[in-house]
Amino acid sequence: MTEEYRVVQISLQYREEREALAAFLARHGLTYEEDIQAAFGVYDETDTLVGCGCAAGRLLKCFAVEPVLRGQNALGPLVSSLIQERFSVGFYDLFVITREKNEALFTHCGLYPVVRTPELSLLENSLSGPERFAAPFLRPGDEYQTVGAVVMNCNPFTLGHLALIEYAAAQCGVLHVFVVSEDRSAFSASVRLRLVREGTAHLPNVRVHPSGNYIISSATFPTYFLKEGEDAAALQSELDVTLFAQRIASALHITKRFAGEEPLDPVTAKYNDAMRRLLPRYGIEFCEIPRVISRGQVISASRVRRLLAEKGVCEEALTLVPECTRRYLKKEWKP
Repeated sequence: MTEEYRVVQISLQYREEREALAAFLARHGLTYEEDIQAAFGVYDETDTLVGCGCAAGRLLKCFAVEPVLRGQNALGPLVSSLIQERFSVGFYDLFVITREKNEALFTHCGLYPVVRTPELSLLENSLSGPERFAAPFLRPGDEYQTVGAVVMNCNPFTLGHLALIEYAAAQCGVLHVFVVSEDRSAFSASVRLRLVREGTAHLPNVRVHPSGNYIISSATFPTYFLKEGEDAAALQSELDVTLFAQRIASALHITKRFAGEEPLDPVTAKYNDAMRRLLPRYGIEFCEIPRVISRGQVISASRVRRLLAEKGVCEEALTLVPECTRRYLKKEWKP
């Protein structure tokens, strides 16, 4: 990039600068997302904004440049500035989700491809991240076992979750249970992980792990670049399932993935559809089991949360959860 351009951090606390950034993105067919925590702009000699890049948590996103800057590697200084800013506030594992056709632009900035689908590409700022994430979970001899996996949010841990884990554990020599790490649920990630570990302690072949950065929560999936009519849930599901199959399952010798049927939540139903369609391509069997019914209704974490909100720690809510969750609700839970 020539010396007539400079990269400056945009002061998002000022409404005028936020609105200018949002207008610039809109001119490029992109949407300003409210979770943006940091942004940098490229300005020309007249202080006109001609390029930008943003960050939310560990995700770098909302990149756009005017045609005058194309071919001048404006993306490189933007990515570098954002990485330095994210490091300064404690985010060291950084990711970009972009259109598959734009992947090369980010690899030229020093980012590494993690996984791609026909529509999207996920990149990160370190090499072999999924394998390094999975390595501590692997034990000698796993390759000779039937290894399965379950991914759960457990917000909170219910008898339905426990039934799924017990069923899956009976089908496998080793079962990995990944509890979603994204901390945007009513019950914190640390509490959810603790309750699943306590509630499955009687199952010697079950290993419970945080999902980490590579089993992606829809809460962190960017939608700013999606066009009208594109299905964000379907695109995110395909990216996440492909990453699991190509990088996580292969590293841990996983050949089965288990999930409960989803009659209530359309987003989770789409995720199950993606697993049903994609996992067999990688030699992974998708096992979908019926949900547990109580009093004519499916046992679900949302049902427990609704009861807690309406009636507090009532007997009906306690009948839907295992002993570890009952103890937590009675002694530690605060509305």
